[in-house]
Amino acid sequence: MLIQEGKPFILETFKDKWLGKSDRPRMLLEIFQEHNDQVTQLVGKDFAAGTLERYETSLKHTRSFIQWKYKADDIDIKKLNYGFISGYEFWLKSVRNCNHNSTMKYLANFKKIVILCLKNGWISKDPFLGFKMSKKEVVREFLTEEELQLMQSKKFVSERINQVRDIFLFSCFTGLAYADVKKLKRSEINNGIDGEKWVFTSRQKTDTASRIPLLPLALQIMEQYANHPQCNNTGRLFPVLSNQKMNAYLKEIADICGLNKELTYHIARHTFATTVTLSNGVPIETVSKMLGHTNIKTTQQYAKILDLKISMDMQQLVKKMSY
Repeated sequence: MLIQEGKPFILETFKDKWLGKSDRPRMLLEIFQEHNDQVTQLVGKDFAAGTLERYETSLKHTRSFIQWKYKADDIDIKKLNYGFISGYEFWLKSVRNCNHNSTMKYLANFKKIVILCLKNGWISKDPFLGFKMSKKEVVREFLTEEELQLMQSKKFVSERINQVRDIFLFSCFTGLAYADVKKLKRSEINNGIDGEKWVFTSRQKTDTASRIPLLPLALQIMEQYANHPQCNNTGRLFPVLSNQKMNAYLKEIADICGLNKELTYHIARHTFATTVTLSNGVPIETVSKMLGHTNIKTTQQYAKILDLKISMDMQQLVKKMSY
């Protein structure tokens, strides 16, 4: 039987087979949970908290799919095949109502568990073989220079709305994500290599270093909160509300400013990449470093080459060719 199963004929495998130990199937969700338990212990070392959260959500979805599809609490990993993957995709899109790109993200997390099984020799064939994991290109919103100036010059009646606007604009001029601005300490603002003020922090999402020279407008906003009571007590740079509240106020700001855009906090990061830096001639490699990206392809997803930038570049070319 060992020879027929392609297993090595040694004392250990013979003993396991004789005692029936090798007959117990390896279960998918057990392996997934063991993986997540290991990630939990390595949060802050090899993994960010957000990574664990994504794996936990993926495990929850996988468990729900197995219950829906197979009416079971778990499944033998040897039953994984192309039909399982395509069925999982269908379930995510139809039952969970996930869009295409979110579905691909969940499947990508699940694929890491499949690769783990392949590497350990628990399965011999990749169930993802022949399955397309391509994502659809998303049109990412950002604010134009005119919209930035409009928001900057607007005076709001509510002090809370003014604060949300200020913190949002700070992210537009630094590229910092919500989580990174929320945890940003005053001690993380120091003199850079040029003697000017820089942000020295690490991204919460990827734990990669971000070093960002502060533009005059960002410095101006920062100085407005130098004596804020909440900031004095916590050592934080800004009095940042919850992400949900920030986004609720941003929708209100968009209405007051007449912006016909679904304004969320993450648009600030897109605006920095597109309007503030790339369209003003900052090289994409520099932008990628400031955003704390580990791969320049990630930066390319944020960065849109504006018609204005194309026009400026071509005008420079015309001048060179006219000599």
